[in-house]
Amino acid sequence: MLPSVTVLLMLLSCTCGENPAIQAVLTNKGLQYGKHAAAGLIQEKLEQVTFPDISGVVNIGIGNIDYTLTGVTITKCDFPEPSVEFFQNSTGFKTSVSGLNAALTGNWVVHFGIIHDSGSFDMAIFNLRVTSVAELGRDANGHLSVTSVSCNAQVGNVDVQFRGGASWIFNQFVHHFKGQIIENIQRRICPVVHESIDSLEYHLQSMNVSFDVDQVLTLDLPLTDLPIISASSLKLGLKGEFYSKKTHQKPPFVAKPFILPEQPGYMMSLGLSEFTLNSAAYGYFSAGALQALINDSMIPPMSPVRLNTSSMGMFFPELPKKFPGLLMNLQVYAREAPVFSLQSGAVGLGVQVTVKAFAIEPNGTQIPLFKINADSKVSGKMWIADGLLKGKVMLDNLTLTLVSSEVGTVKIDTLQNTVKTGMKLIIIPKVNEKLDKGIILPRMKHAQLVNSVLKLEEGFIALSSDAKMLQTGRSEQ
Repeated sequence: MLPSVTVLLMLLSCTCGENPAIQAVLTNKGLQYGKHAAAGLIQEKLEQVTFPDISGVVNIGIGNIDYTLTGVTITKCDFPEPSVEFFQNSTGFKTSVSGLNAALTGNWVVHFGIIHDSGSFDMAIFNLRVTSVAELGRDANGHLSVTSVSCNAQVGNVDVQFRGGASWIFNQFVHHFKGQIIENIQRRICPVVHESIDSLEYHLQSMNVSFDVDQVLTLDLPLTDLPIISASSLKLGLKGEFYSKKTHQKPPFVAKPFILPEQPGYMMSLGLSEFTLNSAAYGYFSAGALQALINDSMIPPMSPVRLNTSSMGMFFPELPKKFPGLLMNLQVYAREAPVFSLQSGAVGLGVQVTVKAFAIEPNGTQIPLFKINADSKVSGKMWIADGLLKGKVMLDNLTLTLVSSEVGTVKIDTLQNTVKTGMKLIIIPKVNEKLDKGIILPRMKHAQLVNSVLKLEEGFIALSSDAKMLQTGRSEQ
C-alpha cells in the first residue's frame, strides 16, 4: 500500500536553501483516493502470491514433530481498505490494515520418529493487523527518499485442517501447531514490508531529476528541501529550472518565494512560478534558438503588404529605386530573453527583437537594407475548460525603432502602425483560434487529471485538480 502511495507522489512529479520554483501538494483527499486505488491493486495481487515454506518443530507430549508447510497460496482474501494518514512525527505516512482474513492452501510434510508423511492442508488466518510507518526525505542529489521506520504485525488466530496421509492423527494436535504458525507468520510480515520499502527507495534513487524537454532544453527538478508533512497534506518543493543543454548558463535571476494556497477540496495542487517560464525563455535565448528567417512565402496570403522591394517602397521610398523587383528576407532574432510576468488573472510577455532586412539578387546574393528594433508587449489569460488548457492573448504595445538604413529615409511611424494593425487583424486572431481549441492536459502513465482548475496569481500559476486512475494501468502492473 505504502509504495503505491509514494509512487503516486512522484507522478505529480530537487538543492537546499533555494526557493522552489515549482511546488506540489498532495492533500488528504488525494491520499485517500490513492489508498483506495492501491487497495484494489493489492487485492488483485494477493491471490497471485506464493509464500515461503513454513517450518518448525512441535512437541506433542509423546515426541517431536518436524513439519514443513510448502506451496502456500491464497485462495480467498478479505482485504479491508487500509487506513493511511500523514504522519508528522516521522515526516511520512502511517499505514494500518486491521481485520484481514485469508484462506490458504498448500502441502504438508512431517517427520515423526520413523514416520514420514505428507498431504495437503487448508488454513484460515483471522484478524491480521499490520501497522507500518515510513519516513520521506531528500538525498544529496535531490531525490525523494523513503525509509521504513517501524512495523508491527499481529495475527489474531489461525485454523489448520490437514488432509491426506495420516492427517487424522495430526489434526488431533492442531492446537500445538497454532502458536508456532502464528509466530512464524508474524515474524515474516515486517521483513517483507521493509524489503518492499527498500525496493521502492532503490527505484526512487534511480529516477532522473533532470529531463530533456527537446533538443535545446533540459528541465532540472530536484527537491530543494525536505518534504513538509502536515496533518492534511504533503508538500514538495522542486527546483523547476530550465537550462540550455548547449551553454548550461544559469539565468541572471532567481526564484522568488510564493505561497501556494491550500486546496483541501482537490486531490493535488501544483504551483508553477514565473521563474520557471523565464528560465525556459532564457535557455532558448542563451542557446541562440530564438531566431528566424522570414521570406515572402511565410506572409499570410491576405496581407496587402508583401516582402519585396516594390511593396516595401511605401515605407522606404528609395528602396524600389535602388533595388527594383527583388524579393526580401527578414532575419529576426531576440536581443534579450523574453520576460513573462504573472499577475492575478493575467499573464504578460515582453519581447525585444532585432529585424535585419536583405534584398535577394537573382544570383542569391543578399544585400543589407536596414535594421530595426521591435519591442512588443502581449498580455493574455489562461483557463481550463472541458479538460483542455485554453487561452486568449492581445497585443498591448508595439514600438519600432530604426537602428540603421542603407536605403535612405524610413517612414517608421507608418511602418509601425501597419505592423501593429497586421498583428491585431491577422496574427493575434490566428493565435487565439488555436488557443480556443485548447491543449490537452498532460496525462500520467496510469492516471489522468480531472476537475482541474487553473488560476493566475501574483508571480505564479496555480493548478488544482483531482485525478482518476486509468483501468488499463492495472493490467500492466
